[in-house]
Amino acid sequence: MSTAIEAVLRAGEMQMASFGRDDVRVDMKGAIDLVTEVDVAVERMFHAFIEERFPDHGILAEELQERPSVARDGSTYVWIFDPIDGTSNYAHGLPIFCSSLGLEVDGRLEVGAVYDPTRKELYTAERGRGAFLNGKPLRVSAAETVLESMLVTGFPYDIHATVDEIVGLFGAFVSKARAVRRLGSAALDLCYVAAGRCDAFWEQRLKPWDIAAGALIVEEAGGTISGLDGSAFAPRRNEILASNGRIHQDLLQIIQDFYRDRPRAGNRT
Repeated sequence: MSTAIEAVLRAGEMQMASFGRDDVRVDMKGAIDLVTEVDVAVERMFHAFIEERFPDHGILAEELQERPSVARDGSTYVWIFDPIDGTSNYAHGLPIFCSSLGLEVDGRLEVGAVYDPTRKELYTAERGRGAFLNGKPLRVSAAETVLESMLVTGFPYDIHATVDEIVGLFGAFVSKARAVRRLGSAALDLCYVAAGRCDAFWEQRLKPWDIAAGALIVEEAGGTISGLDGSAFAPRRNEILASNGRIHQDLLQIIQDFYRDRPRAGNRT
């Protein structure tokens, strides 16, 4: 946990040192998928940091080549890291972004840390030990119905090709909920569910580094996570429904009703 916290705090310092500068280099990974020089610099820092602390641990991160785990004791330790979750926001000067880090041990998430440097908010969780915001315990909301809930979501980078599906499901939730937000950082969306600021989050075609840490934080705050079809959550399945638990089945029903007569685009790897 101390390593995870130190890593995301270092990442936050690097993010803020360049945030809002006009000379930050921005490159394109896809039609609307950005990467900044800060993403790459933060990830290089993290690789060096883990190499120093845990040279036999693996790393799964967004920008650089994956490093597999070669633990001497036969266990598999994999750090799942997003140097900037919310890169598009960051590149446009919008202060909604974070660094996100999860530790997977033998395929199970055990540690999560997410740091929002603009608000100085550090979200942490260890399996079985609860979730915290700046050291204070987190708990999901008490909303009992979708109608009294604020939901949050994100749009995948292939939205131009799947707009009818993504916006259609968005509309299905809008018609049932008190409000729906779209903030641009899946990790923070999940943390907001854990903190009770939002009551549920859903998104498709994500990457493990987007959701690994946040999913554990939601669970440890008393929430429920699953696939969009209600199946068991796994970071590499590329989709998530996270909620306060009380409204989870109702959310799954909305999704089921929407897809009853519609094909789904691919979500799994």
